[in-house]
Amino acid sequence: MKITEHIKNANGKTLFSFELIPPLKGQSIQGIYNAIDPLMEFNPPFIDVTSLREDYIYKQHDNGLLEKLSYRKRPGTIAICAAIMNKYKVDTVPHMLCGGFTKDETENALIDLQFLGIDNVLVLRGDARRGDAAFVPTPNGHCYATELLQQVVDMNNGKYLHEDYGDIARTDFCIGVAGYPEKHFEAPNLKSDFQYLKQKVDMGAEFIVTQMFFDNKKYFEFVNKCREHGINVPIIPGLKPITASKQLVSLSKTFFIDMPEDLVDAIQGCKDEKDVKDVGIEWMINQCKELVNFGAPVLHFYTMGNPGPTKRIAEAIF
Repeated sequence: MKITEHIKNANGKTLFSFELIPPLKGQSIQGIYNAIDPLMEFNPPFIDVTSLREDYIYKQHDNGLLEKLSYRKRPGTIAICAAIMNKYKVDTVPHMLCGGFTKDETENALIDLQFLGIDNVLVLRGDARRGDAAFVPTPNGHCYATELLQQVVDMNNGKYLHEDYGDIARTDFCIGVAGYPEKHFEAPNLKSDFQYLKQKVDMGAEFIVTQMFFDNKKYFEFVNKCREHGINVPIIPGLKPITASKQLVSLSKTFFIDMPEDLVDAIQGCKDEKDVKDVGIEWMINQCKELVNFGAPVLHFYTMGNPGPTKRIAEAIF
């Protein structure tokens, strides 16, 4: 079922969902199941599975020279989605990236997803590789999320990359895109951010999932501005509780987000890391209560493979 259908069928009730990261290469699917099992009591209608582009490692040879090698540390997004659907009977939302994938690889992945009965995709540009100063497109890949979005839309309209497929069926993906309540770090201002987001919706995006935030006013203002710009698709807040004091810096640095002064003061006043986790979870519980009252269609949690904090929050909300 499509994300938009899940939201429509909820009749205004806020739903619960979460995001998983594929395990490291060589690890088993059991780690994914261990991250899902504690959260199934909250009846998630869908689960996101991230996708990561290739990265670089350097191998030193006997002569002292370094060889730059490309590798993918966490493969298996499509297989994980299929395993989740088979075991838990819930929909999955695989992430589709520009970085690390050619247009042909993207098309093949979308064909596989359609074959498996996966109805939703989240279209993203993706991050730069570690060590790259900026995002570097993959040769014969997409530079921007709008280009990747157009490829999915084309396949939904029966247009594939090559003309020799013969009798081909249209795909029917419900397409999601990312939204940034505090502005994408590469955008010159929020106005341009909204212009690009409106372009994606006009092209065919049917729902938005936001970057994490810790000040609900940012989300409320973002939703209101989207509506003012004619963006009327569901806007799903992305959420993650603070669980360690170092995250005050790491999350701000990695995701270019502001931390509310009250939250920072509370965490800096904690006597140990257990207190930090308790403060972070309590803050997120209060955030979620406000978001439910506001009418957020879904509370979507970035679990990072650790279901414990999300379970405590969901117990207080759902």
